[in-house]
Amino acid sequence: MIEIKSGTMEEKIIKILQKKYPITIEQIRSELKVSRAIIERELRKLQARGILLLEPLPDKTFIRLLRNDFRFIGRRHQYKFIKKKIGKREIKEEDEDDIMFR
Repeated sequence: MIEIKSGTMEEKIIKILQKKYPITIEQIRSELKVSRAIIERELRKLQARGILLLEPLPDKTFIRLLRNDFRFIGRRHQYKFIKKKIGKREIKEEDEDDIMFR
């Protein structure tokens, strides 16, 4: 099982590849809105790890996902605070012999 950190460019690329196939570098670039150089660098890293394969054609480069056994790891999401119901608060009756009431 390959562990990928959550929130990284690798995770975003892999999730796109899992949804869409076949896909080109240009389609990924337009979806992620980052430069082609950044996409190519990340794809080369993933190809070196044996996760995907780049298939260059004369006018396009297609990307093929070779593996599907990913586990996305990251920080645990903070637990939402659960509102606890607090019983009705007792209203203290003020003493009638206060200075204010004289």
